[in-house]
Parts: sequence; C-alpha cells; structure tokens
Amino acid sequence: MASGEVRVAVVGTGEIGRGWASLAVAAGWPVSLYDQDEPRLDHAPTDVCSRARNLVALHRADHDTVEAGIRRLHVGRSLLEACREADWIIEAIHEDLRAKQRLFESLESVATNARAVTSSTSTFRPQDLAAGTYRKDRCFVVHALNPPELIPLVEIVPGPETDRALLEVVKAWLRALGKIAVTIRKAVPGNVAGRIAAAVWREAIHLVEHGVIDAADLDRAVSLGPALGWAAAGPLLSNHLAAGDRGVSAFFQHLLHSFETVWEDLADWKHLDPETQRHIIGTIERAYEGHMAEIRAARDRRLAAILTGLEDARRR
Repeated sequence: MASGEVRVAVVGTGEIGRGWASLAVAAGWPVSLYDQDEPRLDHAPTDVCSRARNLVALHRADHDTVEAGIRRLHVGRSLLEACREADWIIEAIHEDLRAKQRLFESLESVATNARAVTSSTSTFRPQDLAAGTYRKDRCFVVHALNPPELIPLVEIVPGPETDRALLEVVKAWLRALGKIAVTIRKAVPGNVAGRIAAAVWREAIHLVEHGVIDAADLDRAVSLGPALGWAAAGPLLSNHLAAGDRGVSAFFQHLLHSFETVWEDLADWKHLDPETQRHIIGTIERAYEGHMAEIRAARDRRLAAILTGLEDARRR
C-alpha cells in the first residue's frame, strides 16, 4: 500500500456504487466490488473502468493513475472476500432498511478491521442502519449525488455514537478523492440536497403536467437559470447578493412579498397518482427519446467544464 492509499470495498453495484468505485479507481486506490446480484456484479467492472477512463477524457483524472487503479480493481465473490481487507466499506445497495441492517450486521464478523462503514442512503438515519451492530462508532452516512465521480458534494450524517475523530479521517479521504463534504447536524429524510431536489422536482412536474412549459424547456429554464446561480453561490447567498449593498435585509423588505405570492400558488401534493405518473414518464421519454447516450456524455462534459470553471475562479 502506498502512502495515502485507502482500501475501498463497495457493496452494491448500481449507479451510485459504480460511481463511488470509479472515483476510487481513478485515484489509484485498490477497490473491491460485491453484489448479491451476480449478473449485475459481472457487468460492473466494465462500467467502472469506462467511467474512470472517462474522467481522464474530461481532464478530471490522470491517465497513469487511473490505469493503475483499474489493474487493482477486484471482484469479490463473497462479502468476506470483498471486505475483509478494506479500510472503508461503502454500502450502496437498494433503499431497503432491513436489507441494509442485515448487511451492517454481517460486516461485524467479515470486516472486523474496517475503520469506517458508511451508507450512501438519503432515506435512513445512521442510528437505524447500525441498530443491530456493536461497532456503531464506525457507522455513519456518506451520501453522494449522481454521478458520484463528477458531482463533488457529499453529505455526512453522523449517528449519536459515531466516532468524531473517525469523521475527520473520512473527510480527509473524501478530500483526496476531490469531494467536498457538508455535515448534516440533524438527520432528516432526504438529507439536505435531496430535500431541495424534491421540492424543485415536484414543482417541475406540476408545471409540465399543467401545460405551463414542455419538459425540455423546463430543463433549460432550470439548468441555464437558477441552477447556474446556485452553482456559483447557493440559494441563500444568491438572494443575499441579488439585493445589492444592503443584502438580505433589503431582500426581505422589498422582495419577500413576490416570493410569498408564488409560494401561495406552488404545488403541495405529496403523492402522484398512477395516471399522472404514466403521463409524466411518457412526456420525459418523448422529449429525449433516442438520444440518451449523447445526452449523458454531454451532461458529463458540462459538469466537468463547470467544475473546472469554478476551480479556476477560486484560484484567482
């Protein structure tokens, strides 16, 4: 093991698990994969390698380091084989509390030397995930957004018994991977990014469903409008800056009423009926039909360009 390396085991090889794995591989770290779904596990290494190499093409990783990481990528055919030598185990299975609890309990015996066991969930509290374990000190949530290999934000949610010194160790690992961590002080469903996304998603569906705008133009309105401002400053700071020299106090004095007028008209439903689901699915699929591979590649190029621009701006 080279200095600074972390041995990573990723359990669960869906989109999030593969993204975590490709990020660690791109750092040259040894990575083991495991999934109970054998066909999915069999296909995972190819995708992980492709995503890691894509980071080179996007100028987000070094070619030689990525190739070194790819050579060290390992598929574990059992939980024990994948996790027994790991420093950091990243749980990324489906959002089922009991399944996650069983996994955390199994790791008590097969991964006794792991320093950290983290979950990628945005749904469950760390104390609930680790309820049946003795090593609650090493268990907490580290939630990444999709795609994890490009979006730098991670949300850390410690449990009441999480080792605070270990949190700092994992934050250092995350920094080495190019991630930027925020700590959630109080566990809530969806964490923070997920709650903001859920609010915007609900209003987006509402506007498209009621014929205000079509799906493609809705995506343009958000991605080329408020999302750009939020990328540079976030929603609170954006409004603080928008109010001029007097800042947020002037915003509340002069502009709050316009927001209150809109708030009164926002969607407030909590469930989508099957008919509306079918309509929205069809609307989105028709908007982007036949172009998903190109759109995904373009999305990745834009994300990489935005990140490079933000990094250049911070250095000036």
